[in-house]
Amino acid sequence: MTANEKIHSLRQEMKKENMAAYYVPTDDFHGSEYVSGYFKCREYLSGFTGSAGVLVVTHDFAGLWTDGRYFIQAKQQLENTEIELMKMGEPDVPTVEEFLAENLKPGDILGFDGRCVNGGFVKELKEKLSSKEIFFEGSYDLVDRFWSERPKLFFHPVWELELSQSGISRREKLALIREKMEEKGANAHLLTTLEDIAWLLNLRGEDIHCNPVFLSYLYITKDDCILFAGNRERDTEVFSKDIRQHLSEDGVRLQCYKDVYEFTAGLSAKKVLLNPKTVNQRLLDNLSVHCSLISSGNFTTALKALKNETELCNMRNAHIKDGAAVTKFLYYMKEYKKDLAAGQWKGDPLTEIKAAEILEGFRKKQDGYLGPSFDPIMAYGEHGAIVHYSAAKETDAALKAERFLLSDTGGHYKDGTTDITRTISLAAGSLSEEEKRHYTLVLKANLALLSAKFPKGVCGNSLDTLAREPLWAEGLDFNHGTGHGVGYILSVHEGPNAFRTYRGKGKADMTAIVPGMITSDEPGLYFEGKYGIRLENLIECVEEENGFYGFRPLTFVPFDRESIDPSLLNNHEKNILNSYHKQVYDKINICLGEKEKEWLKEETAPIN
Repeated sequence: MTANEKIHSLRQEMKKENMAAYYVPTDDFHGSEYVSGYFKCREYLSGFTGSAGVLVVTHDFAGLWTDGRYFIQAKQQLENTEIELMKMGEPDVPTVEEFLAENLKPGDILGFDGRCVNGGFVKELKEKLSSKEIFFEGSYDLVDRFWSERPKLFFHPVWELELSQSGISRREKLALIREKMEEKGANAHLLTTLEDIAWLLNLRGEDIHCNPVFLSYLYITKDDCILFAGNRERDTEVFSKDIRQHLSEDGVRLQCYKDVYEFTAGLSAKKVLLNPKTVNQRLLDNLSVHCSLISSGNFTTALKALKNETELCNMRNAHIKDGAAVTKFLYYMKEYKKDLAAGQWKGDPLTEIKAAEILEGFRKKQDGYLGPSFDPIMAYGEHGAIVHYSAAKETDAALKAERFLLSDTGGHYKDGTTDITRTISLAAGSLSEEEKRHYTLVLKANLALLSAKFPKGVCGNSLDTLAREPLWAEGLDFNHGTGHGVGYILSVHEGPNAFRTYRGKGKADMTAIVPGMITSDEPGLYFEGKYGIRLENLIECVEEENGFYGFRPLTFVPFDRESIDPSLLNNHEKNILNSYHKQVYDKINICLGEKEKEWLKEETAPIN
């Protein structure tokens, strides 16, 4: 079926339920950023494969809302469909709420699968549509009625972190949460976000591609803790005998994943603490009948963002291994360029997909490597301008001895999670003056954030401007955040810390950056049809001797020396770059072969 045929099928189902509009998010039952195949209804209907976006369908309109990371990709993938691209945050583009308020009539029914839409969004939508007396129907998964080859919902084996990995026990973490519950006057707490549950219980899984989490819900009281996970209450395929015993010893009972809906519907006289922005509407509807709800953010989210010393030490170690793997890859690509330009490369040129496989091969040789932390972005030439480009068979470009190659990849190790972007020149000759200028401006932006010094209380939005200033000074900018928090053997995108400023609609990021937080530093520049440049390190917030805060690099991989125009760097920037490159060489060279080491020494030599 084509996208238009699928939209037609959805409209047929909408007519059966008298729905005027149907809302299809990207979310699973937990509001996860990335979802398993079973939940990709929006992708199935539209053909748009980006990780963020929502689809709204009425009887005479279909629109896809997504953010600036995906404008180019969405434009391409929605071509030849009736689906209109709605560029979020752009002038004169209504939000989903504004569109529905303008286009729905009094008495209309708005449909959605209530398990995949969080209660906070539904509340806001009801408030904005209150004057129109719109009816909300969250009981139906209409897409399931005609998605004949829908992927199955799988439950994979769960594994347990050792104390040498977590730094704090499950029992201690549960005690912390129960203290928070008592402070809020709650006698029960429902936790539904997968990363929070995994962190709290020191468990990891693989139910979501590239995310070491497992499908679950957690219900906590003063004396009880129920984990809803797996196909059966005592699912030996998901939880080993040892893990079940360890959970039991810590007061955690297992129950079937799907039983959470019947369980919550049967609760009464409970003061349930939850986050309505992450708990799905179906669960909220169940609980609101006989329980009182106490709204709060997830305490676990803030706690896991502040890495303890064990986690920090492990993360530093993981980045040495990952830095070695990526450095080996960069050396390989530079040798490939030389051979290709000299006509000495044997066989067909490498492609984006093959290059990603080569990098993955270097990572697999590192001790404790578990797998990628997200699908690789290996983008050659004009593909680099697509911020979250993912090479497919139809787009897999051959890598020639020219242009930029943008490589944004990451890995999960038994001691941490990584995320790194490097843009390198594959040009046999010199880059153009414009290409080197753009590369160096992005480097200046990266270094500006790395070298920032700031007092306690400064938030991510303020630091975001430091990275953008070198670009703004040239009338340039990029349409994505400068940085995101990174989980510990968890999601590569983790809140609440971030470097991000919203312009126009939305709110600036007001989370204070404090020691223990790990955040990415990834400014970029993108020129549609030409090339893209992004340079990303993970940085750790630390306290300086004078009481101010600053950053320490976690990522140790050289920047592309031949792409840098030293004349655009001031002395301070050169000092920061040279200091960073010295650390790269000192930490990584022992992991390399002799030729790789010689190359790295040249690549990291001081720039005057």
